[in-house]
Amino acid sequence: MVIDLNNLIPNELMLVFSVACVVLVAVGSALLRRYKYYQRCEKVPGPPAQIPLFGSATEFFLPPEKILPHIMELYKKYNKKSLIRIWIGPQPWFALGSAESAETVLSSTKLIDKGPEYDYIRPWLATGLLTSTGSKWHQRRKLLTPTFHFKILEDFVHVFNEQSAILVERLHKKVNQDFDVFPFITLCTLDVICETAMGLHVNAQNQSDSDYVKALYNMSHIIQSRQTQPWLQPDWLFRLFPYGFEQKRCLSILHGFTDQVIRERKIKHKQRTAQQQQKVESPDGEECMPKKTRLALLDLLIEASQNGKVLTDLDIREEVDTFMFEGHDTTAAAINWSLFLIGNHPEVQEKVNEELDRVFGNSDRPVTMADLSELKYLECCIKEALRLYPSVPFFSRLVKEDTTICGYDIPAGASLVAMSYVIHRDPTYFPDPERFQPDRFFPENARGRHPYAYVPFSAGPRNCIGQKFAMMEEKVILASVFRRFHVKALDKPTDLPVVTELILRPLDAIRVRLTRRC
Repeated sequence: MVIDLNNLIPNELMLVFSVACVVLVAVGSALLRRYKYYQRCEKVPGPPAQIPLFGSATEFFLPPEKILPHIMELYKKYNKKSLIRIWIGPQPWFALGSAESAETVLSSTKLIDKGPEYDYIRPWLATGLLTSTGSKWHQRRKLLTPTFHFKILEDFVHVFNEQSAILVERLHKKVNQDFDVFPFITLCTLDVICETAMGLHVNAQNQSDSDYVKALYNMSHIIQSRQTQPWLQPDWLFRLFPYGFEQKRCLSILHGFTDQVIRERKIKHKQRTAQQQQKVESPDGEECMPKKTRLALLDLLIEASQNGKVLTDLDIREEVDTFMFEGHDTTAAAINWSLFLIGNHPEVQEKVNEELDRVFGNSDRPVTMADLSELKYLECCIKEALRLYPSVPFFSRLVKEDTTICGYDIPAGASLVAMSYVIHRDPTYFPDPERFQPDRFFPENARGRHPYAYVPFSAGPRNCIGQKFAMMEEKVILASVFRRFHVKALDKPTDLPVVTELILRPLDAIRVRLTRRC
């Protein structure tokens, strides 16, 4: 007699059993893969993952001003010379603290995808040069690089001078008073980037309450809040918070403003093109062309767009918004930290003044391109300030495929974070690293130094495209201030906590006292 097992076990039970087996195998395989992934990551030194879901993120449940000092302590404790591993929930982060480890990442043509923390910038910037990757990034980088050519940047010097003059006029009202210089510099650099990027006078230094200025600052605050507050990171949850509604309002203002400027500049571009095609007769009968108009970066993008064939209006907006986002806060931070450090070292300020007197004498003439090349010591001061206080204290990349860094195997899916704040304090390349010493950047002292020991503008294929622009602007503004004022910083570096936001900021203020130079 043959027994029919199908009659003994109902079909439904057989189906449930089969599904359960498949699920168990899948879960088991996933857990095994995760365990192997975890084991690979754990080979890199770092703090233990103490709490499920949080990992070692509890290491950073600290006041904002305590985070960078704690990171420095982690490097000393776990791995002084290369990188450490930190678990942020289930996500492994590998923080790079040496020139050698940074070179592997920043010089790579494959590791060019930005880390997940850049996701919170995309509602504003979409996929412009800062956030894009792959072929789009390569195409944009190639297209935009000529807009930062030396000869084009030369046209912007007049803007730097004009806005510096307004800044100096405002600072004259603060002479012999103790005040926070940070907002004064920030509004100046905002006016500079608005005029150079969009060809528009926003007049932020005198009208800081404009809707666009307020929306720009509010948006930056929202991005920073999402990066540091886990409960704001899921999009669906973020939209339920007041931050979500405020972001929507700010984006409407920011995108609407940029769209309007693009429309107006495109009309002017058509008119300018038509005029250039017409030959104009001068009074003596000779033919000549209309006088060349100074162009903003937006005008250059419109020219490169080829009537929408290469760049659409949305593409142009992405890049203009990226210029606005990257082009004022970072520069403002560099100028402020330079003022702070020079204001703490009278002997350095005396050398700066000697250089300025040699170049400008007793004149009050504007700064020229030729002058900028002569301000070598001032440039060393800026570079040393950026070493100690890099405007962007870290750069992150997403690992798309397994890679090896300083002998450690880094699995795909991890985040790599090049900590410029840490890299710049390596005593191997910068003895007595906490000391402000501009002489480090004299050519004879910098010769032979590891090229990735100093990366304030990142490095490699994704280095900052606007670093020449930034250095020129910083030199003009600082020269304008020091030609007219003696700056005394009212706090010491050891007494001024810093916080890592979108840029490296002081916790409270950069307090200074100005006196007029004789």
